[in-house]
Amino acid sequence: MKKKCWVVYMLRCSDNSLYTGISKDVNKRLLAHNCGKASRYTRCRRPVQIVYLQQNFGHSAALKREFQIKSFTKKQKESLIIQP
Repeated sequence: MKKKCWVVYMLRCSDNSLYTGISKDVNKRLLAHNCGKASRYTRCRRPVQIVYLQQNFGHSAALKREFQIKSFTKKQKESLIIQP
């Protein structure tokens, strides 16, 4: 059986703020965020939606990328998001 890779994701919250995290199962994590059970930050900013995904990381690399994105300005984060 193939191991699941880690995913770095970014959510847009109802107040237009951005939240960055990592997970092996992004759909399950999104449900947890929208149920108010995933993070204190998103709990009062629901609903949230996924606006950015970067896949195929090992755990350490995913943590490093998450930290890097969290250090970006909002403008830099917005530039990662591909607008339809």
